[in-house]
Amino acid sequence: SAASSDYPLRDVYKRQPFVYVRQSEKKHGMGNVIEGVLEPGQSVVIIEDLISTGGSSLKAAQAIREAGCTVKGMAAIFTYGFKVAEDAFKEAKVNLITLSNYEVLVKQALEENFVTKSDIDSLVQWRENPAEWGNNL
Repeated sequence: SAASSDYPLRDVYKRQPFVYVRQSEKKHGMGNVIEGVLEPGQSVVIIEDLISTGGSSLKAAQAIREAGCTVKGMAAIFTYGFKVAEDAFKEAKVNLITLSNYEVLVKQALEENFVTKSDIDSLVQWRENPAEWGNNL
């Protein structure tokens, strides 16, 4: 395999369609939400780093759809697996695939002795309701 420096990202962008979806319209320039070339009718896979509630990710999916494109799905590095996100993705009809998730992280942390079995209950409670978790301490 070639070293990453053999294939700079700018060269990938030249060969593959690539756009960036902003959280809101730019306040200057053309005021675009979507930067890059996106043509109606294109199929798009959205790439994300982290899924928490899914709000910003699904906002990007909506912007892509409003541009006349089909969202084929979303791939992300990590998800906390919050129910609110699962429900939101289902409602938006966006298929989400992640490389890893909170359950795998906690299991690995236990196997590597980063946490103890007694920590697991607290970690599970946090994931179930992070907004209220600190109030129970």
